[in-house]
Amino acid sequence: MDSNSQKFSFRKRVKSFKYAFNGIATLLKEEHNSRIHLFFAIMAVVAGFYFKISNTEWLVLILTIAIVFAMEFINSAIEALADKVSPEKDPLIKKAKDVAAGAVLITASASVIVGIFIFGERIYNLFF
Repeated sequence: MDSNSQKFSFRKRVKSFKYAFNGIATLLKEEHNSRIHLFFAIMAVVAGFYFKISNTEWLVLILTIAIVFAMEFINSAIEALADKVSPEKDPLIKKAKDVAAGAVLITASASVIVGIFIFGERIYNLFF
């Protein structure tokens, strides 16, 4: 019986959330870069409240944070699977891991640009 033909189970749905929260905890505990992302995400949210950013800016900020974290989760999953499948050095595994890491770098860099657009002038005006 495939998963699409099984009866709906509220208990299984709740369990799936447990697995997801375990994944979040694992990422934050084991991946150092995720803690850096979390620190800057918290700082951005605090700045958002401090500067009373608009609803549109909140939407952009939240989506930006979510995309960076989603990419970090995907990168970490790819790395874990790659290490399991091929513990020895392999050029294709290296390529997959490098490309996934590049995706995180691109989204993190874009988040800095978003932060500059949202907070740059406000921070400048705060000091000058």
